[in-house]
Amino acid sequence: MARHVEYRRIYSDAGADDGVRVLVDRVWPRGLRKDAGAFDVWMKEVAPSTELRRWYGHDPERYGEFRRRYLAELRDPDHQEALRSLTEIADSGPLTLLTASRDVDHSQAAVLADRLGGHGGRSRSGTGRGGKQS
Repeated sequence: MARHVEYRRIYSDAGADDGVRVLVDRVWPRGLRKDAGAFDVWMKEVAPSTELRRWYGHDPERYGEFRRRYLAELRDPDHQEALRSLTEIADSGPLTLLTASRDVDHSQAAVLADRLGGHGGRSRSGTGRGGKQS
């Protein structure tokens, strides 16, 4: 059975078919109130380490190496429980991974969606902050 895993920006409106919406950023999204209710679960434990996040700096030229290093981090015991929880959520129905990253296709959400075996782990466009497409 194929999993339905997608990813997009936290600032996008929720869709009817989003299923469980999980924020996968380590740092709280800028400009988002803590009581906004834009997601169901915040799993910062599955996010890249602070060191990796800072090294990457969302530079698309570093994405390949970021992806490789992040997948290696996901094999660490520190990430295993959160990854197992995400897998269980994905096995139970639709899952939408959320990030504040402007370039969601070069984010940890994209890597996680692919890792979880979603149908291509596509992002869905929607209006992000400042009216830009996500």
